[in-house]
Amino acid sequence: MFSKVFGKPKQETNPLATLEKLNETLEMLEKKEKVLLRKAAAEIERAKEFTRAKNKRAAIQCLKRKRLYEQQVEQLGNFQLRIHDQMIMLEGSKATTETVAALRTGAAAMKAMQKATNIDDVDKTMDEINEQTENMKQIQEALSAPIGSAADFDEDELEAELEELEGSELEEQLLQPATTVLSPPLSAPEGKIRPPVRPAPRKNTAEEDELAALQAEMAL
Repeated sequence: MFSKVFGKPKQETNPLATLEKLNETLEMLEKKEKVLLRKAAAEIERAKEFTRAKNKRAAIQCLKRKRLYEQQVEQLGNFQLRIHDQMIMLEGSKATTETVAALRTGAAAMKAMQKATNIDDVDKTMDEINEQTENMKQIQEALSAPIGSAADFDEDELEAELEELEGSELEEQLLQPATTVLSPPLSAPEGKIRPPVRPAPRKNTAEEDELAALQAEMAL
């Protein structure tokens, strides 16, 4: 009773099934078109035969049937064009529907992820990371601090002692005797060759004598 009043419920259309049905219809129309083309070609051949037989009336009838076949072929061509157009639109609509469905799924996934990730939880996690980083920094500073007697050393006193050593080293360098500069040889009289002047041998210091004696003992 309700079906008579309100009509039958509409069945949901499946895009894939619809495309398959349209494709089958298109193949059927193409087959009919080929049959009609063969029939039209056959009528032309029969009209030629009747023309050779001087049967003008029969030849004209063949041409009329050929025209009818050609009209049907043209009509089938229009049907095929409409089906092609509908298939293209359906494929485009299918792609649009799938794209919208994919975007809707992505939006739902992002919404679920945002619910799972609360901004308060993110702030709390960052605070914990900063706290752990600060604790680790304090631990490293504690481990690198000097302990025992080394902790009692005064850095200022060490720097002053270093400057005093550098000053004494510079003073010793300044007090060392300068290297004797050899004067150029005087020109000898003509016909006489002046022997080369050899520098006077340098006397070893006490430290060098002690080092040589120690090396001699070690060699023994």
